[in-house]
Amino acid sequence: MVNVKEVPADVLIHNLALELKSMKVEEPEWTKYLKDGIGKEKSWTQEGWYYTRMASILRKIYINGNLGIARMSQEYGSRQDRGSKRYHPVQSSRYIIRSMFHALESLGYLKKNKIGREITPAGQALLDKVSREAMKSLSEKDKSFEKYL
Repeated sequence: MVNVKEVPADVLIHNLALELKSMKVEEPEWTKYLKDGIGKEKSWTQEGWYYTRMASILRKIYINGNLGIARMSQEYGSRQDRGSKRYHPVQSSRYIIRSMFHALESLGYLKKNKIGREITPAGQALLDKVSREAMKSLSEKDKSFEKYL
């Protein structure tokens, strides 16, 4: 049985983002113009960053358990350039994270509780399925991953 923790994060997040994109998850119109937080100067240039961040959020909640908007905002935060002063850590945009939480809740992969958001059995099944497929494709390229299958 393949575990989500055993699959390399970049491969899992890429495959999960493609899966979310194929499910016809609507990417909001404002994603072209909004930047990630006050620590960033420009908006995103990567195509499909919304699905990548959604997949990353789903993976983080699967691994770490209950996480809320504030904690997730700290996870994706950056450093603010304050001129000649030292860099200061800043949070990511909570609006982006909140909208992704709502989208994942509407798909049935997350549910809200008192502490934050937790993964549902449907979300766990999706992550397990994608991690199994990712590990199969990795084992075809490199035989050292066959021990995880």
